[in-house]
Amino acid sequence: MAALVIRITRRVDFQRLTRKGARRAMPGVVLQAMIRPNADSDVCRLGFTVSKKVGGAVQRNRAKRRLRAAATEILQNLNPGRDIVLVGRKATLTRPWDALLADVRQASLELGVLPGEAGR
Repeated sequence: MAALVIRITRRVDFQRLTRKGARRAMPGVVLQAMIRPNADSDVCRLGFTVSKKVGGAVQRNRAKRRLRAAATEILQNLNPGRDIVLVGRKATLTRPWDALLADVRQASLELGVLPGEAGR
């Protein structure tokens, strides 16, 4: 059964994930994930962030659009009860689409975000 996915929007949730979550840095994206204790069993939360190091507002928004599209394509059947954040990098803007998808897929498999893989 696929988890219901809702967005992470609160700053405190992003900060908690940065402090306590596992992370995998790939050339096009950094994926952070953690299992939420006392979480709803069928809910997974997903967030996106891009810092000003990537560029101005136009570049950051483009990077977030690319990350959302990649997440829609790759992260369809998530393990429930997890918080996941995709962090954009400068390479997110210029990385070929297939390579960006491969980065998201590889990082999510390493962190056990997708079913059938061991989580940390």
